[in-house]
Amino acid sequence: MDPHLLRTYVTVARLASFSEAARELGYTQSAVSQHIAALEQDLGAALLTRRPVRPTAAGERLLEHAGPLLLRLDAARADVLRMASAPEHGLTLAVTPTALGPRTVAALPAAGVTLRALARADIPAAVATGAADLGLVDGLAAPSDPLRLPDVAPLTTCGVAEEPVCVLLPAAHPLARRPGLRLADLVDARWLDAPGAGLPLDRLHTAGGAGGVRTALRYEGTDLRTLTTLAAAGRGLTVLPRSFTTDVPGAVAVPLVAPRLVHRTELIHGGALRGPAAALAHELTEQHRE
Repeated sequence: MDPHLLRTYVTVARLASFSEAARELGYTQSAVSQHIAALEQDLGAALLTRRPVRPTAAGERLLEHAGPLLLRLDAARADVLRMASAPEHGLTLAVTPTALGPRTVAALPAAGVTLRALARADIPAAVATGAADLGLVDGLAAPSDPLRLPDVAPLTTCGVAEEPVCVLLPAAHPLARRPGLRLADLVDARWLDAPGAGLPLDRLHTAGGAGGVRTALRYEGTDLRTLTTLAAAGRGLTVLPRSFTTDVPGAVAVPLVAPRLVHRTELIHGGALRGPAAALAHELTEQHRE
């Protein structure tokens, strides 16, 4: 299967238009039509209806395979280029907001760093394809357990930080004076679902058993201050790393003591590291050993 034809098909299916796909890819519309016809002939199946432009059942199945296949190809290209090219002076680091704890920030080079805030699920792909030199992804885990990351390419991961987590409550909340909280204490609570700014709730939902956790409000931004302001205003509870819960006006942070969960941060990279990426990786891993 020709990957060029596959990319054309994915683009046409995404845009639902041969002409729009031709414009995005820099081809003529005739060339796009020829690509689709050649791919259909190769597979022996119709992949798209023409009016409207929509994937057939076989086309939908191909789309399920196409993303991982094309990502692997992009990752292979990026990996080879990393080995063949000289190390750059700059450093692009893909991060989630809560992965940038105080010690991590202190380890960053004084200049030449670009921080790219991405969704957790997108960081491995960004590193694999060369869009970022390194990735820092975080989440809730049992102590010393690795995070569950998507398998997008041969990548190296290592833990660089672990710290306790706290439940952020309004100062007037009945449980705000507790020395510690169990998830069972919060069975009737409503939570803030903020996958871009806070920690994902799926791990809490699993740990909560049959009751799970119930969402009061979903925040789709990446600003931590907005998230903590919502929690302080009583719009829902949130769990954050302990270092992110100090000095939040109108809110109290109470340690989550059961189940035993920590905020874990992992460094992701592909291939051998050189230059600023190698220096930062060394600094972060050495900090974690201390």
